[in-house]
Amino acid sequence: MATPTTSRLHGHLLPALPSRPPRVPSSSAPSARGPSRRSSSRLYCSSPPVEAPPSGKGGEYRPSFADDLLLAFFRAKMVEEVGWDSQKPGYDGLIEVANRLMIKGKSASETEQSAVRVLQTLFPPLLLVLFKALLAPIANGQIASMMVFVEKCKYLEESKCLGICINTCKLPTQTFFKDHMGVDLYMEPNFEDYSCQFNFGVPPPPLDTDKALQEPCLDICTNARRRRELGSSGGPDGLCPQV
Repeated sequence: MATPTTSRLHGHLLPALPSRPPRVPSSSAPSARGPSRRSSSRLYCSSPPVEAPPSGKGGEYRPSFADDLLLAFFRAKMVEEVGWDSQKPGYDGLIEVANRLMIKGKSASETEQSAVRVLQTLFPPLLLVLFKALLAPIANGQIASMMVFVEKCKYLEESKCLGICINTCKLPTQTFFKDHMGVDLYMEPNFEDYSCQFNFGVPPPPLDTDKALQEPCLDICTNARRRRELGSSGGPDGLCPQV
């Protein structure tokens, strides 16, 4: 049950309540003794209680029409690359297409290249050429660094797979920005809270030292649960075999 919380002051003022009866000058008390004491009163301010939203619902994001339009556009480009579409609507269908992209690729590198091609089709070719040409490097030939923090990545949360995150999002996006937009990008996904930090102007580390590629399979990964049930850990040291 929601509990009332304090809201902003709405200016509802209760009538002033005197703390004591005001003094009435007595005829026997001459005014020559000095000024009489002022009567004091208290002013009470209150605001009506407001019920808080249910736990876990207050920060829930609801996609807008533009979000749905962009999702449909991105999914259509994914379907063109994969050559297959899911019957499921929305994000569930998109994740099934991403899984098919993973299966189609004979290696992680091939999957990454397919995802880069998808990203290229999202932009008009001339726009990418102009962007790369107009973006003037600064500070000794380097792009000024900038950070964008995504509190929760829905793609990672819905896919529930480290391999899909790495091979169809992180590595392809880093490659796309570097090769086709002329900007270094280092993405740092957090597999515990599903957040992601985009570090623009920062070159990514080598693959063998990138900490994201050293993470074990996610506990919520369906394939990882199946492997645990069969007594198999997947890759070495429990690492995701799809990375």
